Amino acid sequence: MARAALSVEAIDRLDEHLKTRIPELWKLKRSATKIIGYTPGAYFPEELVYAAGAIPLQLVRGGDPEAVQEAYKYHVRWFDTFARTQIVYQLSGEEPLYNLPDLLVAQVTDHNMRAIGAAARLYGNTEVYKLGVPHSQHQWGLEYFVDNLHLLKAKLEEVTGNKVTDDKLRASISLCNRMRQTLKEISLTRKSQQPPITSRDFVKVHHAAFYADREVLVQILETLLKELKEKEAPARKGPRILLTGGTLAMGDYKVLDLVEGDLGGQIVIEHFDEGLIDYWENVDPAGDLIQALAERYFMKQTVAAWFRPSRPRLDFLVKLARDFDVKGVIWYQLTFRDCIEIQSHRFPPILERELGIPMLKLQSDYDREEKNYFKTRAEAFLEMIGG
Repeated sequence: MARAALSVEAIDRLDEHLKTRIPELWKLKRSATKIIGYTPGAYFPEELVYAAGAIPLQLVRGGDPEAVQEAYKYHVRWFDTFARTQIVYQLSGEEPLYNLPDLLVAQVTDHNMRAIGAAARLYGNTEVYKLGVPHSQHQWGLEYFVDNLHLLKAKLEEVTGNKVTDDKLRASISLCNRMRQTLKEISLTRKSQQPPITSRDFVKVHHAAFYADREVLVQILETLLKELKEKEAPARKGPRILLTGGTLAMGDYKVLDLVEGDLGGQIVIEHFDEGLIDYWENVDPAGDLIQALAERYFMKQTVAAWFRPSRPRLDFLVKLARDFDVKGVIWYQLTFRDCIEIQSHRFPPILERELGIPMLKLQSDYDREEKNYFKTRAEAFLEMIGG
């Protein structure tokens, strides 16, 4: 895969950090630092974990055909492909990151994410804590979520033995705000007709953020942003693409590599319900901090496909497509995720009516044979919109 030359220094620093990060996490775990794993989703405030003196770890590995097959031992086929693989990773003992958590927080969003927590509780040895997430952004939903964050705070204090104080929480909010703001500024550089960073590198940074040392990561991001602003971007000629869908897992890069590497397209903006950090909004550190976290992680959160109503998600995608001047949308989804499947049918006419651009839908079950099929369809799509 071609990499933007100007981002090499920062990305290489990140690579070096990640090489030693898993051994470092094991060392911290042996020294009694608690590691809090959590299932994918954008509703879990890592700030609370840092304030409790623990380390958050989003478990978002995916893309392996073998794990899909192995999952049949534990669940029926009619669960989302990603959810099925999570069960295998948690129980096999072969994925280093999945062996680290002292507590697994399962975000109860739809039945697929609920199944991950249920299987871990049934078959695994790690304690599972469920975090309920309302499905509508109303005042009653906010109040419910605030109560749940108070309960989560108490659980983290119990597990770590540390008190979450306002001073600690305010410091962790500041750090996470810096990360989100820098990610947002990096993303906005891609509005340029010569985007200075590939989507593959940008997604790589997101996935690294789920287990990298947060202080180190923020420093790397700020260096990367400085590089992007100071150096001339490489010339690219392929059509500009918005990539969206349900889950973009760590290791599931075939669409990114295909579009940007093999076919010469430009993915200039991405949006997924799971697998990427939602960096568009920050936490207001004034006033009641739990309330502020709830406002950010629930009321200001870009709604997921399983929300009711879910139309704001599609409107947000239209806004991204317009703001980043894309010529087409690639919708990448996994099998048996009903809410995403429904939206994949509703979105094309909205996209055509609002912007006059087409959408290509690619559906995956993490099958090796998909690559050639994807390539044929994506190549035709890029030729159509490129012309």
